[in-house]
Amino acid sequence: MLQGDERLSRLGVFVLLAAIFTAAGCAIVYELLIGSTSSLFLGGSVEQFSLTIGFFLFAMGIGAWASRWVEGKLITRFIQVENALALIGGSAVSILYALYTYTEYFRYGMILLILTIGALIGLEIPILTRILRQYNSLKSALSNALSLDYCGSLIAALLFPYLLLPFLGMMHTSVITGLINWAVGLIVVLVCRKQLCRSELKRIYVQVGTVGLFLFSLLIFAQPLVALWENAMYEDPIVYQEQSLYQTIVLTKRGEKIRLYLNGHLQFASVDEFRYHEALVHPAMALSNVRERILIIGGGDGLTAREVLKYPDVETVDLVDLDPAVTRLATRNTYMTALNDNALSRPEVQVHHADGFSFLQKENPAYGVIIFDLPDPREEGLAKLYSREGYRLAKRMLSPGGVIVTQATSPYFARRAYWCIGNTIEAAGFIPVSYHLNVPSFGEWGFQLGLQAEKDLTVDFEVSLRYLDSYVWDAMRVFDMSMGPVDTEINRLDQPVLARYYREDWSFWF
Repeated sequence: MLQGDERLSRLGVFVLLAAIFTAAGCAIVYELLIGSTSSLFLGGSVEQFSLTIGFFLFAMGIGAWASRWVEGKLITRFIQVENALALIGGSAVSILYALYTYTEYFRYGMILLILTIGALIGLEIPILTRILRQYNSLKSALSNALSLDYCGSLIAALLFPYLLLPFLGMMHTSVITGLINWAVGLIVVLVCRKQLCRSELKRIYVQVGTVGLFLFSLLIFAQPLVALWENAMYEDPIVYQEQSLYQTIVLTKRGEKIRLYLNGHLQFASVDEFRYHEALVHPAMALSNVRERILIIGGGDGLTAREVLKYPDVETVDLVDLDPAVTRLATRNTYMTALNDNALSRPEVQVHHADGFSFLQKENPAYGVIIFDLPDPREEGLAKLYSREGYRLAKRMLSPGGVIVTQATSPYFARRAYWCIGNTIEAAGFIPVSYHLNVPSFGEWGFQLGLQAEKDLTVDFEVSLRYLDSYVWDAMRVFDMSMGPVDTEINRLDQPVLARYYREDWSFWF
């Protein structure tokens, strides 16, 4: 029953209906924020979003079930639920950052956070439906509540990737979403105050005011807090940071040492990146019969392109990277341009902002070398470019005598993942050539090269290099027993075993 002597006005009913729409949107944003943040820190986006969605739905069910014991003072209870959601949901990203930075219990904290927010969300709709039953039949109240709930969810799901995340970042999005929950509670208080007794109204004003003060304070200090936590996460001071539509980009600098991180994972360190990039590029360039047209999948930092452009017979380099923010950094940031020799600004280089797999599906002129310079396959979405189907598409785009090459993670720390890539390249119709080296920033690191036919692997490198020569190249193809070949499944689009191999192998060591 409604408290007080007066029934809700039409305005009050409208506000409660709008609250359903808004609360649903906030719920989806919280769900996406937690899934995105956990994917950022732990990798495995499919796993993290599966856990997030599963536990959210479970907790919402618990909250809906528990709502049967919420009796009387329904408007007050709804306002209290909104306050609690505003407080906990608005702080969600802050809590996750702190857990990851300062504790070893991130996953447990994440699940507890999901369960708490989900249970509170599960209380919202039943309480609002019971209030609206005072004015409509149960069927009408329930249909109105559910339709508005679904519409709010859709709007939030569209706003999150295209507006909230790229322009606000995760921290500000979390706090602002919390403030929206808080504003819903405040508006309901103001509109429905006649249904609340004076003492109750006073307590609610105190609660709403306290939560609002906290959230506005958190909003003011959000950026310094993020900077504090992220500086604690990285080895060196941050000199550039951006949240793009696809990932978090961080550039650090200490002395002359530059490091690039994507979603918290090291992509290169300036002191030894040349070892990695020379090993990735030059064996393939030396073994290919044609080098006029080169395709680079990934490599938005421009360092792979720098190595390719050392060959005077290269006429065209197509570089395909999904994230314009990375290539923009590589062309405008002075630290990056000094490292990549302004490679992405050279007339030979054509930058394409597209999904690499989709690019391979198009009809394009044949390439002499196709280089996969990709992040590690820690997620199923990345693993598709390491799939048999992906390599078959690459083979279709090769000139006769052309070769492909890919970075292939560590044959020591991720042994099964490394050989899975080699076995998958072979399954796609290539003759695989496996090799590895030590990159101090990463440890033992490996590559897989795919030939279209048997070929003499003895090469003389035509360009000036800092690390690689013919003797080193011969040694790179030798594996000791701790890194030697193992049988694996083939990585396919419909069965991306590579991501599982990678996560399981690395978790054994770290």
